[in-house]
Amino acid sequence: MIVGLVVAAVAADCLGTEILQRAIEDGGGKVCIPTGHHMVGQLYLKNGVELHLEEGVVLEDAVDLHNYVVHALPCFEGTWIPLPNAHLKVIKYDLVDQTDVHNELLHRTEWLLGHNESETNLTASILAVENILTGEGTAFVRRAPLPHARMNPQAADFGFEARDFYGENCVGRWLRVYDTGYPCVKIPYRGGAIGRTKALQDWQRKVRPYVSGRDGIFICNTWGDRNRDTRINEAFLIGEIDAAATLGVEAIQVDDGWQSGKSMNSAFANGKGVWNGYWTASPDFWMPDPKRFPNGLAAVTRKAAENGIRFGLWFGPDSSNDAANWERDADWLLKLHREYGIDFFKLDSMKTTGALSLARQGKLFDKLLKESGGKIVVDMDVTAEKRPGYFGMMQAGPLFVENRYTDWKTYWPHLTLRTLWSLAEVIDPIRLRMEVLNPLRNRAKYGDDPLAPAAYPAETLFAIVMAASPLGWFEVQNLAPETVAAWKPLVAKWKAERDAMAACNVIPIGARPDGVSWTGFLFEPRKERVPGYMLFFRELNENARFDFGDVVPALEQVEVLAGEGSATLSSATIDRKLGFIWLRYGTMMTCYKRKELKACY
Repeated sequence: MIVGLVVAAVAADCLGTEILQRAIEDGGGKVCIPTGHHMVGQLYLKNGVELHLEEGVVLEDAVDLHNYVVHALPCFEGTWIPLPNAHLKVIKYDLVDQTDVHNELLHRTEWLLGHNESETNLTASILAVENILTGEGTAFVRRAPLPHARMNPQAADFGFEARDFYGENCVGRWLRVYDTGYPCVKIPYRGGAIGRTKALQDWQRKVRPYVSGRDGIFICNTWGDRNRDTRINEAFLIGEIDAAATLGVEAIQVDDGWQSGKSMNSAFANGKGVWNGYWTASPDFWMPDPKRFPNGLAAVTRKAAENGIRFGLWFGPDSSNDAANWERDADWLLKLHREYGIDFFKLDSMKTTGALSLARQGKLFDKLLKESGGKIVVDMDVTAEKRPGYFGMMQAGPLFVENRYTDWKTYWPHLTLRTLWSLAEVIDPIRLRMEVLNPLRNRAKYGDDPLAPAAYPAETLFAIVMAASPLGWFEVQNLAPETVAAWKPLVAKWKAERDAMAACNVIPIGARPDGVSWTGFLFEPRKERVPGYMLFFRELNENARFDFGDVVPALEQVEVLAGEGSATLSSATIDRKLGFIWLRYGTMMTCYKRKELKACY
């Protein structure tokens, strides 16, 4: 019995939600709330726990929606779920990976669910059913690789049918969550499309909580300049570290080429490179190349640490025999972590060939996280192959989303913005490693195209990825001085605001980026009395002003942090086409303690 423990010391104008929920979780039997006026939010009772209110107890709704935490509940798969007798719409999300050959990564389909629906089966990563009059709904998320990478790609995830309701000859609508062998969670929400986005992002933050200094940092990787492994050696990386320190980069990720073995992407492979079975190819495949690094990795990792820069490596987990060498891979990465302090690993060349390989890959990630105390960050490459994808291994780290290059004119800033804006509707942007490239490389290949990377102000290119986990896809020492001069102050200011931005839900607003729109992101605080942010982009259009008053709550303060333009309490003006503006704002909110309206910061 837990008696008199819960909120006895909680004043009437304070929240008792966390204390009360902790007592429910830790105890059992009976949880007593003493006489008094207590403000609480969402509570979840456990089986066998009695919530006892003493005489005179008042529990007042805490009002603030952020005291109502998203709880993802397991679905009872293979059974029919009755849907409410209301006006409903269905929102189906189809996500796309293998981004080497795809650009549109999110496809959303909506329709109204009638009362006479014939049986319909669907394959989808996310399905939401929403009351169109109240905005309340439930999102169902399949925690699995995307359908094309599953054991049975054609298997339906969900189904709808109109049928007798509880045998009373009353036709109702039912949703079925099929048992596909992969778990599914259901996430209740309210607030329509924005509430759905916030609930999905909050759930992902529960699976992998944000850790300051580990998540969302600015990483650079040399591969984007297409020199492949021709320049990777100790002297070159020491130069990269010096250049990275000047720019404000926080971690250097050395791509393919640091190791003794040659992959098929190596410039020196001569057609004999390896892309699987690394341990069979050579037991020393993953040893640092002694010619490139005569002092091992110690010299470069020490140099990085002296400059306050973290270190990362490219690595290819062995997928042969259903990832049978997963433990050997994990032990080797942990050895690199312990000996050299290497925390960031980009995992590439993985192949998820079936249920067994997926389970073993999960064990690989879990072992890395557990034995490093959560310090190791895994970048899961989703650019090719069949891999766990967006929801298959969420605990591991961010997703390495795209390989884009100016050499082949596949890097277009408006497409990078479009990808981030689109995915942010259902994916926590911190989970997305998004690229910014050197805009002055290969300028001639783009000619006079008005959307060429070099046509943008340099600051805009970095601003595009500030809502995500920025990836500098370039050799830092190859950047032009004017590019460094433009980025350096913006990087410093972004780093100062990053933790506060990460404490917000990121809502895509405006039009879907297409090169000619007004678009951007609203960073809505998850808690009271903290700042919010807005990040707007004016693409190639003649309208210099964007009115956001119908999207953002009533504001009391707006401050321009960066960009070219100005702002009022209800609109933003960007002076230059392809420019941006970054704002910090305070809203008018009810503060429970004093019961008055005040700015949230």
